[in-house]
Amino acid sequence: MDQSNRYADLSLKEDDLIKGQNHILVAYKMEPAAGYGYLEVAAHIAAESSTGTNVEVCTTDDFTKGLDALVYEIDEAKQTVKIAYPFDLFDRNGIDGKTMLVSFLTLAIGNNQGMGDVKNLQMVDFWVPETKLHLFDGPAKDISDMWRILGRDYKNGGYIAGTIIKPKLGLRPEPFAKAAYQFWLGGDFIKNDEPQGNQVFAPMKKVIPLVVDAMKRAQDETGQAKLFSANITADDHYEMLYRADYILETFGEFAPHVAFLVDGYVGGPGMITTARRNYSSQYLHYHRAGHGAVTSPSSKRGYTAFVLAKISRLQGASGIHVGTMGFGKMEGGNEDKEIAYMIERDECQGPFFYQKWNGMKPTTPIISGGMNALRLPGFFKNLGHGNVINTSGGGSYGHIDSPAAGAISLRQSYECWKAGADPIEFAKEHKEFARAFESFPGDADKIYPGWREKLGVHK
Repeated sequence: MDQSNRYADLSLKEDDLIKGQNHILVAYKMEPAAGYGYLEVAAHIAAESSTGTNVEVCTTDDFTKGLDALVYEIDEAKQTVKIAYPFDLFDRNGIDGKTMLVSFLTLAIGNNQGMGDVKNLQMVDFWVPETKLHLFDGPAKDISDMWRILGRDYKNGGYIAGTIIKPKLGLRPEPFAKAAYQFWLGGDFIKNDEPQGNQVFAPMKKVIPLVVDAMKRAQDETGQAKLFSANITADDHYEMLYRADYILETFGEFAPHVAFLVDGYVGGPGMITTARRNYSSQYLHYHRAGHGAVTSPSSKRGYTAFVLAKISRLQGASGIHVGTMGFGKMEGGNEDKEIAYMIERDECQGPFFYQKWNGMKPTTPIISGGMNALRLPGFFKNLGHGNVINTSGGGSYGHIDSPAAGAISLRQSYECWKAGADPIEFAKEHKEFARAFESFPGDADKIYPGWREKLGVHK
């Protein structure tokens, strides 16, 4: 059934919709199934994700029609559709009147993904009215809070050298804590890998006290504060609270040094909101485990990594993994810096919409996935700054000398880029960075041809 006479109005102007501040605007890439018209399918998407269905129903009244989502722009050549969703469509909390991200996803990426007349449909951008931003939680903590703990300038504290305990699974409590201590002698930040939590061979109540001890000893030895991101992901709300409470109690006076990691994609918005609202004093670390099933650059359905990151800021994530922008082992390219800009800046141009955040706290880009000291200068050059958290697992524990040396090499890599120095010349005066060339010779050969002769390495 062609519903374009009701669910499409191509006379609407985007500038007027933005000025009205009463709609969430969504841009999709869309391909109709064979035999269907472009506008016809676009209107069906708007209908299915708002007030309509595939037939006329007798219960519709004039008020209902005022809540119709409307297609207001299409470009068949570029396969783009823009739909305006009235803000009142979205479910609101009974306890505080706030908007639910689950409701946005239910409507804008709900049944419309599985309709028979749609071949492919992917959300690529969305815009939220600035006057409605107060209805979303937004982050409670941001990277400036990390910088304060580390004793740095809270406006431009720079690169936070972090790692992931490796191997991701298989370490018992004592080796786990030893690995943490070894890294903290040179680095700032350690996170649980996404599956680490409370395995039978590494129960939380044995691991966490040993990690606290390792942190205290590393802080005493280095005279520097250290940070730990603890995984509290769980199927059950009360299990999350139980884990979080135990971790904070065990860290005691160093509880402010603790972030809470949540697998926000596989766990869903409810897990993020549980952490955000119950532990607003902690940095909320959003891990994207599983996101590639939907957000891969090869995907033509679901939504993009850009959309996921933007959603995470609205939900209240203090930091979210954003990939390595083509410099590590994960999918992506240099243009992914748009993701970082959108979540860290107060206003930014996205693929389709210019979003103003009106002072909402930023979400930190967290960089991980095959990064090491040799790859970082190019990454920083592409991004244009180093105000990120970088969790290098292999880049730290794969260093030829020690995890601490690996951590120091990461910091030196940032200093090299910040100084505008030639990496090989910089390495001649910085041992840990120099030894990174020998630690990762495959990357060194590819990125810095001739490094062996220049650094006097002949093996």
